[in-house]
Amino acid sequence: MTELRLNRLIDDLLGDLTDPGLMWQVGAIALSILLGWGLSRLLRTWLRGGDSQTGARRFGMESFGRVVGPLTIVCLLALSQVVLARWHHINLIKLALPIFGSLAVIRFVFYLLRRVFSRHGEIGAALLTFEKIFQLVVWVAVALYILGYWDDIHRYLDHIEVHLGKNKVTVAEILQAAVSVVVLLVLAMWAGAALEERLMHVETLHSNLRVVMARVGRAVLIVVAVLFSLNMVGIDLTVLSVFGGALGVGLGFGLQKIASNYVSGFIILLDRSLAIGDMITVDKFSGRVARINTRYTVLAGLDGVESIVPNEMLVSGVVQNSSLTSKYVWLGTKVSVAYDTDLDFALKLLEEAAASVPRVLTERPPAATLLNFGADGLELQLGFWINDPENGRGGVTSDVNRAIWKALKDNQISVPFPQREMRIVGPVPAAVPLPEMRQAGDER
Repeated sequence: MTELRLNRLIDDLLGDLTDPGLMWQVGAIALSILLGWGLSRLLRTWLRGGDSQTGARRFGMESFGRVVGPLTIVCLLALSQVVLARWHHINLIKLALPIFGSLAVIRFVFYLLRRVFSRHGEIGAALLTFEKIFQLVVWVAVALYILGYWDDIHRYLDHIEVHLGKNKVTVAEILQAAVSVVVLLVLAMWAGAALEERLMHVETLHSNLRVVMARVGRAVLIVVAVLFSLNMVGIDLTVLSVFGGALGVGLGFGLQKIASNYVSGFIILLDRSLAIGDMITVDKFSGRVARINTRYTVLAGLDGVESIVPNEMLVSGVVQNSSLTSKYVWLGTKVSVAYDTDLDFALKLLEEAAASVPRVLTERPPAATLLNFGADGLELQLGFWINDPENGRGGVTSDVNRAIWKALKDNQISVPFPQREMRIVGPVPAAVPLPEMRQAGDER
């Protein structure tokens, strides 16, 4: 049977070589390729020229631009097949359709995978390997379809039965079920990624609310896709009640910490106690909130070290948030001056020195005060405000101290340091010559 189909295919193609309508088929294929390639190139050029889009968004749109070309070719070939079938043979177009159709499928799957797993534009080695394997499988399947082996392989797999308890399923049904589940899951994840990207650009919503809506939307889409795919396969959904009971017992015993972190993550996002970009300190960890995931929160320290803090610590522990309701932070530094210094002039000098630092706020001017009468000099304190704690505190404090030191030096104001005097009470002992000391030591 397969040999007859293959011979028939070869005879049909050879027959088209002598058909006067061959040029119509060649022209339709060439025109479809040119239009599809031109539309794809035009779309990708337009996307590259747009400056308003981010790098990841532009990367995703360029990937979709690669799908437009083969998809347009397939649509034009299908239209040409309908039109030319009235007057000429269309065997060459029938051969070109599955080839360009498989190319459209490959490009579309690549687009979905990169939108889901490479949203920031970085393609990993594992994803590239999977794409190559998938591309090889698709081309092999198309070759088998063109050669006429597809029906024979499906018939052979449909006769191989596998016993699952009291039920019997064929290998073909298992493969169809696996493909449907994978396709629906990938589509659900792609829709979730698109929904999250859309929500993140809605500036009228709070950042935490956007994250919650994106996470919940993605979870709902994945659950719906799994249930729908299981229903399509024919699996009774009532068996999930047993799994749900086992999952509840597992959460009660071994997974309570993980469940607590997940619940804490949604609590953090909903009560808005933390937001992305806040400077916080929890336990011995401090830094800027880079990401709030459902299980943990990532703190990016000013030294470049990222700390992964479980969400339960942020809910049950004490958290210092430098930018919860206001980003204004007060900082202070101390300095001592000699007792003979003009105090009013020194205080004014400290305030002017701090005001000269760019990060120090002028709407909340620095204030210098007399803190204490020290043993070595007058102890002064200078307080100032900043509104960018995410840039660190050590740098601005250092700049203020340097400005104070320069101002004191320029105005000949001395900074005292501890000085101690040693007094000997009683008569001074006579000096003993060194040779006599050595002789006394030898006699001992």
